[in-house]
Amino acid sequence: MKYYPRVAVVILNWNGKFFLEKFLPSVYNSTYPNVSFYVGDNASTDDSVAFVETNYPSITILHNTKNLGFAGGYNEILKHVEADYFVLLNSDVEVTPSWIEPVISYLESNPTVAAAQPKILAYHTKEFFEHAGAAGGLIDGYGYPFCRGRILNEIEKDQAQYNDCREIFWASGAAFFIRTHAWRESGGFDPDFFAHMEEIDLCWRLKRMGHGIAYVADAVVYHVGGGTLNAGNPQKTYLNFRNNLVMLQKNLSFTRCFWVIFVRLWLDLLALIKFLTEGKFGDAWAVSRSHQYFFLHIFKNAKKRKRFGKKENEKGFYTKSIIWDFYMNKIRKFSMLKVENFK
Repeated sequence: MKYYPRVAVVILNWNGKFFLEKFLPSVYNSTYPNVSFYVGDNASTDDSVAFVETNYPSITILHNTKNLGFAGGYNEILKHVEADYFVLLNSDVEVTPSWIEPVISYLESNPTVAAAQPKILAYHTKEFFEHAGAAGGLIDGYGYPFCRGRILNEIEKDQAQYNDCREIFWASGAAFFIRTHAWRESGGFDPDFFAHMEEIDLCWRLKRMGHGIAYVADAVVYHVGGGTLNAGNPQKTYLNFRNNLVMLQKNLSFTRCFWVIFVRLWLDLLALIKFLTEGKFGDAWAVSRSHQYFFLHIFKNAKKRKRFGKKENEKGFYTKSIIWDFYMNKIRKFSMLKVENFK
């Protein structure tokens, strides 16, 4: 008889009844034979918890006493979940019936890989990749994340060009598979991130511990995206700029950290000016606020830097600047990037 590791699918909810009504049926009908389902509630004020209790009595509901965001919320909820693998799934994700087993099979066959993601397509335009994850996350030499299938805001059509399984730099938090022991050994998400880039920070930490991160194309999900904060919300801009700087401070080597952050601060200033010229004053102020936070908390975040005794796994690291390639070299697709510029 084939062995199936225990898998816990955990959906973090905050006033998300609309998405639970729409997408929980697809999750609940997953075909993996050894799976438990959890909804972790971040102190919702709507009737989403009552909806789950009434319609899915076999799903375990775990409660946080206040909204701790994506990062802190999962940290608290997962303290009360036992399994071999955690699957962190956004509430605005529709899954295919066999989405779990290919990823678990890959992880079982590759013991050095700690976390993975499926192929993530856009729910509303299913022939295209989705912004948050696509066919696996990468990062450039200045800390800008991008994906196979998505560079900045340019999204590729899925034409089976990324139907492989390979190591990447970061796996998307929209559908995030991780070994339970790796989650606990790494400390989980940084709760100060609240939301956005916490999964990249965690994956970078895992890679510094010597682990690999992977993309598994045989599993497919469809992500709405922007369910809590849409792309036009200045708070999203603030969290992305702020958390990116903190992530760089925490994970870059001392020799590279100062130079990269110095360059990033000037690039952020250009972004601020661009927002101003476009009349996006809230976004411009969000960039300024992110810098204020960074400098006010620079000593606190310096204490989060950790040394690990293993050689860092650098697969998926792009040694050039994706910003330069996008704007100056007019590169719009991952396939246009030179292989030799990746570690």
